[in-house]
Amino acid sequence: MDFRLLNTPIDGLSKTACDALLIVVSGEPAERRLDAPLAALLADALACDDLVAKAGRTLYLHRPAGVKAARLVFAMAADGSAKAFKAAAMAGLAQIKPLGVKHLAVAAAGAVLDATHAEALVCAVSDAVYAYRHTKPSAPAAPPLAKVSLLCEKTAAKALQAGLSRGQGIAAGVTLARECGNRPANHCTPTFLAAEAKRLGKAHGFKIEVLDRKDCEKLGMGAFLCVAQGSYEPPKFIVLRYDGAAKGEAPVVLVGKGITFDTGGISIKPSGEMDEMKFDMGGAASVLGTFRALGELKPKVNVVGLIPSCDNMPSGRAVKPGDVVTSMSGQTIEVLNTDAEGRLILCDALTYAERFKPRAVVDIATLTGACVIALGHHRTGLFTADDALAETLLAAGTAGLDPAWRMPLDDEYEEALKSNFADMGNVGGRPGGAITAAMFLKKFTGKYRWAHLDIAGTAWKSGAAKGSTGRPVALLTHFVLSQAI
Repeated sequence: MDFRLLNTPIDGLSKTACDALLIVVSGEPAERRLDAPLAALLADALACDDLVAKAGRTLYLHRPAGVKAARLVFAMAADGSAKAFKAAAMAGLAQIKPLGVKHLAVAAAGAVLDATHAEALVCAVSDAVYAYRHTKPSAPAAPPLAKVSLLCEKTAAKALQAGLSRGQGIAAGVTLARECGNRPANHCTPTFLAAEAKRLGKAHGFKIEVLDRKDCEKLGMGAFLCVAQGSYEPPKFIVLRYDGAAKGEAPVVLVGKGITFDTGGISIKPSGEMDEMKFDMGGAASVLGTFRALGELKPKVNVVGLIPSCDNMPSGRAVKPGDVVTSMSGQTIEVLNTDAEGRLILCDALTYAERFKPRAVVDIATLTGACVIALGHHRTGLFTADDALAETLLAAGTAGLDPAWRMPLDDEYEEALKSNFADMGNVGGRPGGAITAAMFLKKFTGKYRWAHLDIAGTAWKSGAAKGSTGRPVALLTHFVLSQAI
């Protein structure tokens, strides 16, 4: 997709040459400053109740009088914010997507555009045109849309261009994460994720290392390997390195849970919606997606990605409830529930992260249904004992329109993890399940600043819109960018 700026004053929009003109409308009439043909069309539509001044409402006009564009869409926004602009743009794009539009021009009436609006537009367009096709030959053909122009005043061009560039990097990362997440588990295996990392490395100059089962055995990754032992798919521990800063600069480390299918193991899940457990590698997908964005944006920061990846399957070799395993850290774990497997593979990855002497470590995981109960599907759960790190991650989520919410990590929650037969159990009961899962991970992070993102409610959608969302690539990319020198 070709995204570009087109210097056009707000009172000259009707003269813009394009296949379709999308105008996002907010604010009071005096603030909109549209030229006469467009102002008259908007006023008439509102007066006739063909368009209502309510967020999300749209009106399509074909070959409107006095307008050079063959198609015109008005889309109402709640206010002038980037969030409202994106929501209105997506509503307008739904009108345009089925049409033969190759060049779309987008303008705002009533809002002052900045870099966040430009980034939001790119992400909205990318989301609108995405469709999964890899195993679905009958999927609709891609829309013909090939060029999107953001109409702006000349004085805002520099900031908006920066937003477009950042949006293109993030959109590329989100698309990759969605594509990996949507592939069925017999396609998206640990081996596939390793191959995808190598492809990224070749394309963008990342250093890639893939550890196999024997390598992990030598490192003492007993927690990771106990989850992998029930599956015929070989486990992969994937290491990606982006060196954008000086060699001595401490890196940011991103750790993504890569369970490519989660049956629950011997503690098997109910059959209903079990197909969605192919999305249990959403954390891994978000790390790959963030590295895709880094390859485009090239910030001056060092970043390491760690992806422990395997299936969680029941078999004669599978780990059993009550088994005790020894983690890479040397701490022993009583596996009370084999469906709490994500924390087992992450804890060894968190120990492995120590060798990089990191500036900060953030793990990303579709970890607990309890987080879905707590926060629903709008905000990612954020856990950290570091206030400054929490503020930075929350700000990154706000900037990327990919919000998180901070959850508690009080010491009292650790009591639930006590075991009579090991240093800890891997679960602590139903109450506060997302918190006790984070407390488990915290036991392996004493040597660096750490945060945990539980994306169980945000990594994918169910129902008619079933599919990966690509979250939290936008949050992670903004976070990494904030750490650049």
